[in-house]
Amino acid sequence: MPDLPKKKIGIVSCSGEELPEGTVTRLAALKVLEQLRPADTVTICLPLFLAGGEGDRAFAKFYPTIAVDGCELRCAARATGMYSSKPAASLVVRDIVIETGLEKPEGRRHLNPAGRQAVEATAARMVALVDGLLGKQWDRRAGEFVQEPPNPEPQGLGEATCSCGLGTPIQKVQIEGQEVTLVALPLIFQQFRQAGKQPSESIARELLDTVKIYNSVPEGMDIQYRAVLLREYSAFCEKEPAQ
Repeated sequence: MPDLPKKKIGIVSCSGEELPEGTVTRLAALKVLEQLRPADTVTICLPLFLAGGEGDRAFAKFYPTIAVDGCELRCAARATGMYSSKPAASLVVRDIVIETGLEKPEGRRHLNPAGRQAVEATAARMVALVDGLLGKQWDRRAGEFVQEPPNPEPQGLGEATCSCGLGTPIQKVQIEGQEVTLVALPLIFQQFRQAGKQPSESIARELLDTVKIYNSVPEGMDIQYRAVLLREYSAFCEKEPAQ
């Protein structure tokens, strides 16, 4: 089976720069990514995500994500749900400020004391969610939890990692005139090639079984998928010499 990355939590933070709460989301996300949970989280770049970044969208589709927004517009949560899968959890800074009884954050480039307190409170909520989500069984193929998780309560309180560098490659193929994105296909091809498996009908069936672990294959399309996988794997083998 391909050596895919361990389950991590993607963090999609609001990119709104016109609100102090937008600054709070970014600083809180950085605190979690760089200091509090660097080994368990990756950042998903919202502008790149919206612009069609395939790596970010593929990660958000197959791994749990936390959307952190500054205001009730929930741009990060809505974008994640629209282009990939519904976030596993969603936070809004303004709600956290009200719930914790903090004063309103002020300042966009330099936050006031209330804004810095909001950063700490938001980061604490994110940490609680990260810890809770990592304790749940995640179905990567379906892009959802095996069982719906409860909302964890806040707990106490490196280097930030980006999902595009996480090592979950994708490959686009044409199947009956439709472009289909297959997660982990380059890794699967590489593993099969290193194992010395030559292109054949039996290997095509084995490829399809492995592909189905990480991707949804429409019912009744096995024959079409096998043909395309055999074609693509044959081309891969021509370019990559056997080890």
